[in-house]
Amino acid sequence: MTIHQSPEAFGYEAFLHKHQNKEVLRFITCGSVDDGKSTLIGRLLHDTKQIFDDQVTALQRDSRKHGTQGGEVDLALLVDGLQAEREQGITIDVAYRFFSTERRSFIVADTPGHEQYTRNMATGASTADVAVILVDARHGLTRQTRRHALLVSLLGIHRVALAINKMDLVGWSQDKFEAIVSGFQAFAAPLNFSEVRAIPLSAKNGDNVVLPGTAATWYDGVPLLRYLEEVPVKSEERAAAFRMPVQWVNRPNSDFRGFSGLIASGTVAPGDAVTVAPSGKTSTIARIFTADGDLERASEGQSVTLVLADEVDASRGAVIATSDAPLTLTDSLDVRLFWAAETDLAPGASLWAKVGTQTVNAVVKAVHRRIDPETGQAGPAEKLAVNDIGDVTLTLDRQIAIDPYVENRDTGSLILIDRETTDTAALGLVQTVVATAKASAPSATTSQESARSGGLLAGLKRLFGG
Repeated sequence: MTIHQSPEAFGYEAFLHKHQNKEVLRFITCGSVDDGKSTLIGRLLHDTKQIFDDQVTALQRDSRKHGTQGGEVDLALLVDGLQAEREQGITIDVAYRFFSTERRSFIVADTPGHEQYTRNMATGASTADVAVILVDARHGLTRQTRRHALLVSLLGIHRVALAINKMDLVGWSQDKFEAIVSGFQAFAAPLNFSEVRAIPLSAKNGDNVVLPGTAATWYDGVPLLRYLEEVPVKSEERAAAFRMPVQWVNRPNSDFRGFSGLIASGTVAPGDAVTVAPSGKTSTIARIFTADGDLERASEGQSVTLVLADEVDASRGAVIATSDAPLTLTDSLDVRLFWAAETDLAPGASLWAKVGTQTVNAVVKAVHRRIDPETGQAGPAEKLAVNDIGDVTLTLDRQIAIDPYVENRDTGSLILIDRETTDTAALGLVQTVVATAKASAPSATTSQESARSGGLLAGLKRLFGG
């Protein structure tokens, strides 16, 4: 007789629970061309044992065909998947990779270093918690290094790992390392980063990437992976006011009605007072429902269904927020745009604006200025071209609930969509929000005209028997 052990004996349930509930860190790698961004990600995947044997075999084959490392394995090919990327040895599109350690799960975006792919870099940075900015130790800080540091600052990333790569090619020089760190700190001083952690490493050899290196005896810090495992995740979002855009109304039967969505920021618990925007209706949280049972508290990043104590009318596009800090209602936005479309943007352009879970019509009222992506200085502009960053005013066809981007990255951002192609045309960061008044009550003259019209309609109905 064959005896089969139960899943509990193997600890499957505990194993799955542990890994399903691990914290997730999203980070981006950016820097100049050939600084080693793709190689660094490949090294992280390889040294954390995230690659299967068949992938290793395919990597060895592709390295002989496309690799830039001579006869050695080219780890960059684990990320650069497009044929054009492999042929040219560069990164063109944003590549997302997933890996996990005992402490955390990670989503990493490998972004292009070329200036013409700035829009792709901005896309990858828009959802990242941390930026890993690579610097080639031989070349030091470059134009693109400064450009990308400014971009991640504009996009609200507060923590940076300054990964000084290829240290093996400069003999692990401490003087070289400290000179680069000093130069970056001087440049980044006005960018308001809350932390800049400098790490000397070699992505090709693996020193100070996952495991500590032995060549830099003067470095007493942690490897890059250890920093990524320990850096605070979304601490600003969790401390922000509660916000949850409604994705759909969950009504399986007449006895249950809840509002489902992903919590964008803050925390919520039963009994909390909330306001539903844009209607302005108030209520309190009665239940926080999930498929695994009710919760006593939910926070940023969780998908839940909120049941309110009162019958409040809300649908997809509404935002449930704490009554202590409600969103602002407006139909006019001052927005900083990262323009991605090939056609220029000029005043009068009409697009769709997707804000949270709702889509509205938007017209460009004015283009105010263009931001130099290397210095951060603003200059006058009449239009925006592809890859430009600029400040514009948008007029919307209805009021929406919004926050400034500096206060909330989720409820303070939007995308613009081309009406004809439905392509994403721009990423927008809301700069300032000024509440606009709702439609005013009808005037006395208008009310009298409506009354006369109503009386005429009633007379016609009596005349024709309606």
